Amino acid sequence: MVMKTAERSFSVAAVALVIVMATYLVALFSTVSDLKLIPSLSLSQGTLQQTWESIKIDQPPQVMTSSTIICDRSDTNYDICSVNGSCHLDVRTQTITLVDPTFATSAPIVEKIKPYPRKADNWIMSKIQELTLTSGPMGMTRSCDITHDSPAIVFSAGGYTGNIYHDFMDGFIPLFITANSVYPNRDVILVVANPKEWWMPKYTEVLAIVGLISYGPTLMDSTQLPNPRSLVSFHNLLDKAFNTSLSTFKPQKPRLILLSRYGDIGRVILNEEKVIEMLENVGFEVITFRPSGTTSMREAYELIKSSHGMVGVHGAALTHLLFLRPGSVFVQVVPIGVGWVAKCYGSPAKAMKLEYMEYTIDVGESSLVEKYSRDDLVLKDPIAFSRMDWGVTKKVYLKEQDVRLDVNRFRNHMNKAYEKAKLFMDLNG
Repeated sequence: MVMKTAERSFSVAAVALVIVMATYLVALFSTVSDLKLIPSLSLSQGTLQQTWESIKIDQPPQVMTSSTIICDRSDTNYDICSVNGSCHLDVRTQTITLVDPTFATSAPIVEKIKPYPRKADNWIMSKIQELTLTSGPMGMTRSCDITHDSPAIVFSAGGYTGNIYHDFMDGFIPLFITANSVYPNRDVILVVANPKEWWMPKYTEVLAIVGLISYGPTLMDSTQLPNPRSLVSFHNLLDKAFNTSLSTFKPQKPRLILLSRYGDIGRVILNEEKVIEMLENVGFEVITFRPSGTTSMREAYELIKSSHGMVGVHGAALTHLLFLRPGSVFVQVVPIGVGWVAKCYGSPAKAMKLEYMEYTIDVGESSLVEKYSRDDLVLKDPIAFSRMDWGVTKKVYLKEQDVRLDVNRFRNHMNKAYEKAKLFMDLNG
């Protein structure tokens, strides 16, 4: 790898691979003007049981023995390319070249890929820069000052990054699964396209341990892979990254994290103070948590890990469920018209082995009753109105809607959550 110029070069052993993935790999930035190599540590722990949409890999990349470039574009959500052999990376042209003497007399292989896992989203994909994968004989590229004998995984850093849901669900977790399933117990070189200044410092501790990380609506059934990993495994990874320990002080009340939304963003609990008072009367120690773009991952992890439960209205902040200890309680408040997307937190909560509960609000608990008649299709039949279209759901049910919880009705639900959290506290401290 030539560190003194804009060019980056690295060699990969014959059976090692450069994998350019739009499958699990997340693009975190809108353009690729620089590439950064991050050596990651190998790790191996835990087992995986995942029930999300499966992506079967019939032939793992390791089995390829000859120098070649293979791309699979059959999925509607992503492309995946494997480059098998010694490679040279030129960040100026965004090109990865597979070098081998056998290519001296043959036409070069040329493949293009946008390494982002939302191929069907034309709007966001238009902002992802394309990478070129090609082949050539030895000597066509400049020699390397520094070489790597470890495999590399290339992922773009664009798209929807900056939203914690997409940071983890579209990126970190699938990368974790990829690195540990395809390259178990091995160091991996991470090639990150144009990481923004805030991204590296925020996630350095996780990247140093994992190598890569992210989750998304398109997830693989890891049981199809040789070294399965789970969300519990991922939580264990975070525990290792942040190196946190619980206080030896025995708590007297179950600690409940209330994820608080604020501002003009939609899905705000308008009577939050009354809700907190009710939760304290139920028996919880309530801690209000308002995460922001500058929230420290370590501090958030330490806080949530020390709790026995978490509750919040559907939204990106619920991604913090990944920081809960398996067995603790997680309550998702589901606004009107949002039920069909609630599974994006319900499914990982179950995979995390959390005590998952949903509280679906009544029409009278929605602020939409102040704007629409109860006979309006918006409230009467949200599914028929939105036709499960994301654009409609986002505009009306996510952006325009706040909630004013019926404290007595919600109390009945949270009494059950308290019993589960109390039991978890008594067993696990």
